[in-house]
Amino acid sequence: MPLQIIGAGIGRTGTHSLKLALEELGFGKCYHMDNLISNPEQVTFWKNLKAGNNLDWDSFFTGYQSSVDIPTYYHYKIFMKQYPDAKVILTVRDPDSWYKSFNDTIIKKSKPSFGEIASTAVRLPFNPKLRQQLELFKFVGGYLKEFFPNGFEDKTSVLRFFNEWNQSVIDFVPANQLLVYDVKQGWYPLCTFLNVPVPSKPFPHSNTTKEFIARKL
Repeated sequence: MPLQIIGAGIGRTGTHSLKLALEELGFGKCYHMDNLISNPEQVTFWKNLKAGNNLDWDSFFTGYQSSVDIPTYYHYKIFMKQYPDAKVILTVRDPDSWYKSFNDTIIKKSKPSFGEIASTAVRLPFNPKLRQQLELFKFVGGYLKEFFPNGFEDKTSVLRFFNEWNQSVIDFVPANQLLVYDVKQGWYPLCTFLNVPVPSKPFPHSNTTKEFIARKL
């Protein structure tokens, strides 16, 4: 089954909550960066995608109906060519709130402490999956350099990237195919866009800063 939903929102805009919501609504499994971390060997697909090589899309996304977060959002235009009937969801967030969250999670994790480096180095020779994960994080770190060539500390340029990215998605995706969505809005706009019933359970809220930082390789 081809992907029905493509996430175009930057990480830390509620993409993990959206993943859980889409799976609850029947658009799962939903591919997320978490899936890639758990299966770091899949980085080969994303390397080939970024390099412009031919890909076996159907095999890679077997069982998935949606895909969100990095690396998907960066390649959403290619995804739209592959799945022209898919709907696109642009998750958004207050820019200052997003900046703090991104800095406190992804940026912080990209700068491990000496103790974390030492602990990883001890385990590395005996853990093939850990070696694969480190190779994955090196690859994903390349995206950060593209996004923020002046460094994340330059808040003005970082927020410019954030706002320009969101506007570029709005300008590119046909209006009838796009939902600009803040997860704080809950189920109603999402379910209306996808033409599905509103669940009786609360909207999922996951992957908070505290939860993100608590994760270990």
